[in-house]
Amino acid sequence: MLPIRTNVSLRQTPYANYALIAINVLAFLLTYYPHEGVAVRNWADKLQLYPAMWRYWQFLTYAFLHGGFMHIIGNMFFLYIFGNNVNDKLGNTKYTMFYLLAAISSGIGHTALAGQTAVQPIPMTDMFYPVPTLGASGAVAAVTGAFLVLYPKTLITVLYFFFFIGTIELPALWFIALKMIILDNYVAADPSAAVAYTAHLSGYAFGIGVMLVCLAMGWLERSQFDLWALIERWNRRREYRGSVKQQGDPFVGGRQRRHARAKVVPQAPEQAEKEATIQKLRKEISTRLLQRNVSTAAEAYLELMKIDSAQVLARQPLLDIANNLASSSKSAESADAYENFLAHYSSYEHVEQVRLMLGVLYARYLDRPAEAIKHLRQAVDRLRDPGQLQMCRTELDRLGG
Repeated sequence: MLPIRTNVSLRQTPYANYALIAINVLAFLLTYYPHEGVAVRNWADKLQLYPAMWRYWQFLTYAFLHGGFMHIIGNMFFLYIFGNNVNDKLGNTKYTMFYLLAAISSGIGHTALAGQTAVQPIPMTDMFYPVPTLGASGAVAAVTGAFLVLYPKTLITVLYFFFFIGTIELPALWFIALKMIILDNYVAADPSAAVAYTAHLSGYAFGIGVMLVCLAMGWLERSQFDLWALIERWNRRREYRGSVKQQGDPFVGGRQRRHARAKVVPQAPEQAEKEATIQKLRKEISTRLLQRNVSTAAEAYLELMKIDSAQVLARQPLLDIANNLASSSKSAESADAYENFLAHYSSYEHVEQVRLMLGVLYARYLDRPAEAIKHLRQAVDRLRDPGQLQMCRTELDRLGG
């Protein structure tokens, strides 16, 4: 079962991930030289990780060496599939630091656990001198674990080939957790294979743990779809079921509840119907976004705005819908959605990109130059992407702003 794509759209080009893939490939071409059972050239031998006789630099350098073409192709393929979205979420600098620390952590974990696990990850040439460890698998496992935490509800398109070949879409949480972590590294682990299972598991633990801590501490932008949000919702449901089961007031040490008669204020039929429609549309939007059907969610959002323009969605859903409306050539509707976004989420870390989009919409499609200049001027000083910065300056020059 091979994952071939995810349905998470990129907001910006993942330059750091592309650079890491290129560096890995270049390092492989410079060092790979199979001869007499050795995978790398003599001068690169000291860069491999020897668990029983390690040197401190080996905990990083080993991750940029590979033992064959299938080894490098497999690792870089998985890094491309899952790393692009993690890079997009973390940004280039944080992603690079995360990847390097993941390589070091998986190397340390493998060195510490290799001789203590029931499944031996590497064949031993003798009792004291195991063959060296090399490859980016541990770091890639950490990136995959980070993807699981950030996008657990994402659908992964999986190519399967048993008696016949086909594709199926599976939630990231179940595919990565059950297939890639448990099945590949425990159930189907081969004790005689030259595979560093403990490096994989250390990488997964690092990636999952670091991302959960970052989300819990607020160091990383939150989403209602990430794993921490799922854990919080599960915990709230657990606490609620526990309090109901105890038949007591959870805030008064389990004493029997005192029931008070609440005064019911009747609603006018029209108002009640409006509220019911609003709730129905909001539920429809949430359901479609969970299914990654953004186009249908955008249609429901437009219906919601017709009924009550004061309704506000969470940050990422609103941005996804605004982007979808823009890509569907619904310029006026997308501009309204972006304005709604800025009104409520002006502290968004990539707010300059939203202002650039608004400026382009107002300038090119809606003939509102004054508003276009206002947003473009606010965007130009914060844009870092060369292409976006050039676009912004071009539009300002054309508008005379």
